[in-house]
Amino acid sequence: MRAEFVQAVLAAADREPDLVFISGDLGFLALEPVLAKLGARFVNAGVSEQNMVGIAAALAYRGFKPLLYSIAPFAVLRPLEQIRNCVCMHDLHVTIVGNGGGYGYGIMGSTHHTLEDVAIMRTMPHMRIHLPVTSIDVQASLDEALSRQGPAYIRLNLAAQVDFVGEGSLRPFRQVRVGRGGVVLCLGPLVGEVVKALGGVDEVSPSIWTLAQFPFGDLPATLLEELRATRRVLVVEEHVAAGGAGEALAAALLRTLDVPVRFEHLYARGYPSGRYGSQRWHLEESSLAGEDLARAIRKLCR
Repeated sequence: MRAEFVQAVLAAADREPDLVFISGDLGFLALEPVLAKLGARFVNAGVSEQNMVGIAAALAYRGFKPLLYSIAPFAVLRPLEQIRNCVCMHDLHVTIVGNGGGYGYGIMGSTHHTLEDVAIMRTMPHMRIHLPVTSIDVQASLDEALSRQGPAYIRLNLAAQVDFVGEGSLRPFRQVRVGRGGVVLCLGPLVGEVVKALGGVDEVSPSIWTLAQFPFGDLPATLLEELRATRRVLVVEEHVAAGGAGEALAAALLRTLDVPVRFEHLYARGYPSGRYGSQRWHLEESSLAGEDLARAIRKLCR
């Protein structure tokens, strides 16, 4: 999604004269068009993520719209204290963009993975979280973050090649497939792996949904109707179990649903083998892709 993000920034620069782009010394062979477009409004803060957030907070306080960019662990984990104290506590209009969320940086290992970012950002005051599902969602997520007052976090990952049922414009919940064998809810673009795992197997017919924003408000009426009818749900997310989509959906269902539901959860299990590999390899090790994922969905639909 990095190329789509660059195009979204270039489009935003034309209509946002107060936009300031701050990079943590990243973006070689990607951000050069942004530098050429913004000129003095492009700041390379260097390998100094805490200072980068402090600069952004000061700019936001003076009425600018700072946009911070780094790889996800450096955008969220390294400067977390400054995000909390300088930005969120004051409800400042700072947009943080983390590239390569989840296992996105693959073989580079745990220091470059971000499996806890959604949980962490959900605890930050006033924070809104965007997880673009498709390439088109990148532009929509950035536009919404820049237009809405307050802090926002955008987690970029590999875009899913999927179509939505009905209206596909950006919102927390969207349906990808209608089915009667249970409900599969995916965090962000991981829905692409669910669609791949199912392939063209007709006997497996779950309803498939994506979750792309936090907080997400009320659950859609259609989703609740399907859960009442099937009483089975599988949550799939490239994120640890604590604080992610699974816990958020479970809490929402306890508040809303009036029937019991069989609840299954597949999530990032860290590093079971103690080894590192590609993003796809890590997903398969956590049963978030491939045959293990297909098997879990078939089991749900029995």
